[in-house]
Amino acid sequence: MACAMQGAAAQTSPTAPPAPAASSPPAAFDEALAARTGADEYGMKRYVFVLLRTGPNRMPDGPARDEMFRGHFANMKRLADAGHLVLAGPFDGVDGWRGLFILAVKDIDEAKKLASTDPVLASGEMVAEYHRYFGSAALVMVNELHARLAKKSF
Repeated sequence: MACAMQGAAAQTSPTAPPAPAASSPPAAFDEALAARTGADEYGMKRYVFVLLRTGPNRMPDGPARDEMFRGHFANMKRLADAGHLVLAGPFDGVDGWRGLFILAVKDIDEAKKLASTDPVLASGEMVAEYHRYFGSAALVMVNELHARLAKKSF
């Protein structure tokens, strides 16, 4: 049956190439939202992906380590509130992978300046790898949407 259907489809399909896509945006396109998020014509945006890995200087458990991580979370909130940090989260620690940041910044140098303000990086508890990333401009809305979903904050 599949062969017969394929043969029928081949006989009825046009020989001319498909018409080019319409030049007008899809009905769902929101020009104001695209401008607000910095989207290009495909709805995409450039970011810097920061991989946080275990560093050479593990701070011993105790009040100083607790304070360092409080500073880490406060710094992430500050960067998110400023619109720089669009996504962050921990990994499971396998192979030294500790967490990630996705920063809405123009280049790796700017990402390094912002990341250097984080206590876990400043102390050597973690080290950062920086990579250019091209993804949906909708990522810049994650923090806004997350605030509407969370019953508690860190």
